[in-house]
Amino acid sequence: MTAIRQRWHRAAAVATGVAALAGTGMFVASPASAHVPGWEVDCYATSIHLENYNDQVENTVTISVGDKKLVDEKFGRTFDKKVDLPKHTSPLDVHLVVKAGDDDKFSRDEHKSSPVCEESPSPSPSPSDEPSDEPSSEAPAPPSEKPSTAPNGGGDDLAETGASSATPMIAGAAGVVLVAGAGLVVVARKRRSAQD
Repeated sequence: MTAIRQRWHRAAAVATGVAALAGTGMFVASPASAHVPGWEVDCYATSIHLENYNDQVENTVTISVGDKKLVDEKFGRTFDKKVDLPKHTSPLDVHLVVKAGDDDKFSRDEHKSSPVCEESPSPSPSPSDEPSDEPSSEAPAPPSEKPSTAPNGGGDDLAETGASSATPMIAGAAGVVLVAGAGLVVVARKRRSAQD
């Protein structure tokens, strides 16, 4: 019994040590993950993601383009926002200012450039597509089908749907084949039962 107890005590000591090391590791790692700013700028928009800030103090974030402020807000622990940038034909300077209320070393004052979006050129209309006040020399194409004048699709000019006058004959022949097959099955069963 004492050997088993010693093993249990040894296992418990190892488990306690591992838990203590893990706790220490987590404690040491937590300050490293504090105040995480993430900021992206592309040709269309800017997105900001802030996390692990102190929500007991007042934090502020401002994003501006020239004199125009796109974002000017207070936030607590986290902040997530995506804002469309104004259309521009030359690179646009985007300015981010994050003020952390607990310590100025976590504040940010950064600039990023938004490139011009490469848009595919819209197809220019061909001369024939442009409206013209001059009468056209080309005659309009004749309609491909004569419209039906009968109400509710009646009349002789109905579209073909695949049905024809041969359909009833085909259906009748199929019925005859089914009946003949059923008769053969019955005859075969009677012969088997007679042989047994």
